[in-house]
Amino acid sequence: METSHHVLNILLVDDDEEDFILTRDILSDIPQRKMKLHWIANYQDALEEIPRNAYDVYLIDYRLGAESGLNLIKESLREGCTKPLILLTGQGDLEIDQQAMKAGAADYMVKGNFNPFHLERSIRYSIEHTKNLNQIRSLNADLEKRVEQRTQDLAQALTKLEQTNQDLKRAEAEILKALDKERELNVMKTKFVTIASHEFRTPLSTILSSASLIARYNNPDDTDKRHKHIDRIKSAVHNLTSILNDFLSIGQLEEGKTAYNPVWLDVVHLSEEITEEMSTVTKETQHILYRHTGPKKELLVDKQVLKNILINLLSNAIKYSGPGQDIAFTTVCTEKEYIFSITDKGIGIPDVDKPHLFSQFYRAHNVTNIQGTGLGLIIVKKYVELAQGTIEYTSQEHKGSTFTVKIPMTT
Repeated sequence: METSHHVLNILLVDDDEEDFILTRDILSDIPQRKMKLHWIANYQDALEEIPRNAYDVYLIDYRLGAESGLNLIKESLREGCTKPLILLTGQGDLEIDQQAMKAGAADYMVKGNFNPFHLERSIRYSIEHTKNLNQIRSLNADLEKRVEQRTQDLAQALTKLEQTNQDLKRAEAEILKALDKERELNVMKTKFVTIASHEFRTPLSTILSSASLIARYNNPDDTDKRHKHIDRIKSAVHNLTSILNDFLSIGQLEEGKTAYNPVWLDVVHLSEEITEEMSTVTKETQHILYRHTGPKKELLVDKQVLKNILINLLSNAIKYSGPGQDIAFTTVCTEKEYIFSITDKGIGIPDVDKPHLFSQFYRAHNVTNIQGTGLGLIIVKKYVELAQGTIEYTSQEHKGSTFTVKIPMTT
C-alpha cells in the first residue's frame, strides 16, 4: 500500500449528508494515515466520475434513492474502473454480501458496525486485492495479444500460400506448425488462467481470514495470536510474489529477454551463501547439508542465473520433503565441469509423470496439496541452457529425488 506520506483520496457515494459527515469523522480518527474524503450524493454523477479512476478508493452506499449501489458497481467496472469499490449497507445480510462480491466489490461493510481500525483495514486490503487482480488481468491481456499476433502470422502464411504454388509443400508445413503453436498457446492460456486463479485465491483467502481474526484480538493476552496471523499474512504475500515471479520469469525466458552476463565466480562461496539463505525457510528440524569436493576453482557464469537455478532446486527439495528430512547439497569441481547436486528424501516423482516433468504448467499427480505453478523446473532448465549446461535427475516415488546440473569449465 502507499506510504504514510501519500494522501489517500476517497470518494463516498451516499445520498445522506449525515453519513458523509460520520464517515469523515471516522477517517479522521485513523492514526498515521492521511486520508481525504470527497462526496457525491447521486447515482448519475457517480457513474460519470468513478470510471475516471481519479480516486484511490470508492465507498458506495447500497441504497442511492431509487437506484442500487450494486448496479453502480457493475456499471462502473464495465465503464473501466480499475480502483477498489467497497459496498456500504445499513444492515448485515449474507445475501447482500454475496451479491457484492459477485458484482465485483473489493469488500463489504455494515454502516454503524465499523470503527476506524475496521475501515482502515478494509481500505488497505481492498487496494492490495484490486492491485493483484489488475496484475492478473494485465498478464492475461498480454497473452491475448500474443494470440492475436500468432493469428496474424497465420493469415500472412495463408496469403503467401495463395501467391505461389511452387512453395506449396513448404507453406503447408509452416501452416501446420503455426496451427500447432496456436493450439499450444491457447492451452497455455487456459492453464495460466486456471492456475493463476487457484494459486492467487489461496493466499488471498489466507490474508483476508487472518486480517479478520486479527481485528478480534484486542486484549494484551492476544499478542501471540496476532503475531501468528501476521506471520500467515507475510507468508501468503511471499507466496503471491513467488507466483508472479514465476510467471514473469517464464515470459522473459520464452521471449529471449533474459540477459546472460558471465563473470568469474567463487562457486563454493556462493553455494555457502545460498545454503545459509535457504536455511531460513526450511521446515521444522529440516537442514540443508552442503559439501564441496575437488579444487575450489572459479567458474565463468552469470551469477544471478546460477543463483536462480540453485534456489529453485533447493526450494523444491524443501517443499516436497517433510519435517526432519535433511537435504544434501553438493558441488564437485573437475577439470571439465562443475557439478551441482541436490538430493532430498521427499515424496519423489511417479514414473507416469517423468516424461512430462519439464513441461510448462505440468505438476506430478502426488503434489495435489502442495502449492506450485508447474513452472519451476522448466525455468531451471532454460537457465541451465543459458549457461550451456545440462540437467538430469533420478527419482523414486516415496523415496526422494536427486537433481544434477553440470556446467562446463571455460578455459
